[in-house]
Amino acid sequence: MYNPKSHKAEEFISHQEILDTLEYAQKNKNNIEVVDKILEKARLKKGLTHREASVLLDCDIPEKVEEIYALAREIKQDYYGNRIVLFAPLYLSNYCVNGCVYCPYHLKNKHIPRKKLTQEEIRQEVEALQDMGHKRLAIESGEDPVNNPIEYILDSIKTIYDVKHKNGSIRRVNVNIAATTVENYKKLHEAGIGTYILFQETYHKESYEKLHPTGPKHNYAYHTEAMDRAMEAGIDDVSLGVLFGLELYRYEFAGLLMHAEHLEAAFGVGPHAISVPRIKHADDIDPDAFDNGIDDETFAKIVACIRIAAPYVGMIISTRESKECREKLLNLGVSQISGGSKTSVGGYYKPMPDSEDSSQFDVSDRRPLDEVIKWLMELGYLPSFCTSCYREGRTGERFMEICKSQQIHNFCQPNAIMTLKEYLQDYASNETKAIGEKLIAKEVELIKNEKIKQTVKENLKKIEQGERDFKF
Repeated sequence: MYNPKSHKAEEFISHQEILDTLEYAQKNKNNIEVVDKILEKARLKKGLTHREASVLLDCDIPEKVEEIYALAREIKQDYYGNRIVLFAPLYLSNYCVNGCVYCPYHLKNKHIPRKKLTQEEIRQEVEALQDMGHKRLAIESGEDPVNNPIEYILDSIKTIYDVKHKNGSIRRVNVNIAATTVENYKKLHEAGIGTYILFQETYHKESYEKLHPTGPKHNYAYHTEAMDRAMEAGIDDVSLGVLFGLELYRYEFAGLLMHAEHLEAAFGVGPHAISVPRIKHADDIDPDAFDNGIDDETFAKIVACIRIAAPYVGMIISTRESKECREKLLNLGVSQISGGSKTSVGGYYKPMPDSEDSSQFDVSDRRPLDEVIKWLMELGYLPSFCTSCYREGRTGERFMEICKSQQIHNFCQPNAIMTLKEYLQDYASNETKAIGEKLIAKEVELIKNEKIKQTVKENLKKIEQGERDFKF
């Protein structure tokens, strides 16, 4: 039985409910009356159930598909405006005891170079990232209780926060590590992390167990219930995701939204963000070996339907995807992207000749961060390095209350403008700076609240004079 309030994985991710949902969606995908009723509800911009969203995903009536895309763009603008938040992954260690068949870090891969960063090497990596202009990181590590215990992760977080280099500092560390205990999640919370990230990979239990044949990750329930333990431990910002290409995308789409519904029902707050990576080539991994890959058009529709179903969540697209693909998805729902990313251990400071061979996956968008910033601005977006909500306590339920009321602009827009100004002053090329200064002037004048506008103008002058880290 489907029970979103249950804390048992096989109840809040009910296999039968997903099958029933897929059957219902197929049956009604071209039922104009049903589709119009769902779209009417969607226009309220309060979200949809997994079953309603699945009907829209399956719908292939051309004019209705256009309505879906148009509504996704409208919702994205209403909730997130033209802001795009930037981050970078930082790989700490690729030692791993799991046997995941889609990941080159799997235990049986004996030819991939294995590396674990020392604290001094982490410091060097962080300085290199700060020299690029990054303010928020997502740390990544394989699961290995000997090489990568929780103490190593905690020490690494402290090192990252302690690095003050020129005008740079990392203001927020998100953590993407394997499912762990409530006790360990409490330690991460006390260490001041931003968001806890864990991808489900696939919600199909039978496929999940085949794809994870060995290691602690084989335990479907323990992995799927990880977000419950994290939230019980006080981490109120969590980020979900699946790896599209491992299973049928319709199944994953429904499961992903059911997981979001579960967190809302059980804890009063849904996920802070949803990631939608697609499987990519990597050392020892051929994506063509997986027969559930999705084309760009299907991918775009998935993003649009998630945005409609969960208007308030951040949506993340990494450098797995090409410039062209990312550009298409930005106005359909994506609010966060990585830039200048390396997916190898030690890839930023002084990458070794074999470092790309130790990458977790191939990067499709290899442009440096400055080029990404310039590209975003030329497209009409406002690049943001903002981390203020986390440092001001606007997390979890408090953040969602502000976001769902569409008042988050009053915080995010000023902070985006000021953090972009910092980037332009400290890191931008002359061409990027020229474009950015014009954009900032335009964005400041668009601020409706005169008090906020005046404060932003004053802070921009202070940033020019060398002061940093103003926040609303």
